[in-house]
Amino acid sequence: MSDDPWLIDNEASLRAVIGAPMESVRAKVVQRLNEAMRHFVAQSPLILLSTIDEHGRPDVSPKGDPAGFVKIDGAGDLLIPERPGNRLIFGFHNILRNPEVGLIFIVPHQRETLRVKGVATLRSDPDIVAQMQVNGKPAILYTHVAVRECFFHCGKALIRSHVWEPAKWPPAQRSIASRQFFGPAPLDEEARTRIEGVMDEAYREHLY
Repeated sequence: MSDDPWLIDNEASLRAVIGAPMESVRAKVVQRLNEAMRHFVAQSPLILLSTIDEHGRPDVSPKGDPAGFVKIDGAGDLLIPERPGNRLIFGFHNILRNPEVGLIFIVPHQRETLRVKGVATLRSDPDIVAQMQVNGKPAILYTHVAVRECFFHCGKALIRSHVWEPAKWPPAQRSIASRQFFGPAPLDEEARTRIEGVMDEAYREHLY
């Protein structure tokens, strides 16, 4: 037993705080993509793909391309193209060890998101990767996700975040990620400008 009186460590205490969902909400969870979900996938330019490593630790990777880049095959399963990246392939390593994945589909100006759970495999069918080309470059490979559960998530999180409201966005700023290359050293303006230039060139010249 924990000495923390505010620790929530069982379902009964969790439900006491959160409450029970309405039956209409439970009913929205289905096992296959319906027509509305298929349309949402076709409009989505960005997804978040979660995987689990051999130690049970989760990871999440963004995947983005022109809207509709994730395809739906004849069985109603998802095909997600892979593009050039940092080659760390944490998520792919995880899929090889544990194929259970989760996805969130995001569509600009849509408050709701689409959540999907499924079983993933990595594939490289030459006909399919060729069909997934952008700017004349085929996909490197693709992730096939056999859909097991899906539902639309309500829009409260995106409403609270003001993510689609430019008037609520902070002012534009320089790349925060570029600072990782300095470690604990003080920021050197000349070096930071150079690193930002290298990053911009990579985004511009090696996107596909």
